[in-house]
Amino acid sequence: MDLTDYFEKTQGLGVLSTADAEGKVNAAVYSRPHVMEDSTLAFIMPDRLTHHNLSSNPHAAYLFRENVPGYKGKRLYLTKVREETDPQLIETLRRKVYPPEIDEKVGPKSVVFLKVDKELPLVGSGESK
Repeated sequence: MDLTDYFEKTQGLGVLSTADAEGKVNAAVYSRPHVMEDSTLAFIMPDRLTHHNLSSNPHAAYLFRENVPGYKGKRLYLTKVREETDPQLIETLRRKVYPPEIDEKVGPKSVVFLKVDKELPLVGSGESK
């Protein structure tokens, strides 16, 4: 299953981990990524710590645990390739609609595009023995 089908059909919990230029690590719960036509992953990000970290260090890891018994899912190692602040793009990618007062409270958002450098299962090395 390719990542487009996987993230369209699979429910679960995602955690995006980043580090700043000095290596201070952050982890934040993030929704399933949008898989774009060029195979990059897109995340809508408010202007908070994860976004700031990706501005100084383009590398990230995304852990996704499926909503099934046991430990099934994916670990994706990512590199930021670009970002956009176009409000129309953000609206087309949104899966949820928030009340204006909540959306305004969150503040400015960007769509951050990351390429997948490596994909591993949630548990194990992904290598056959």
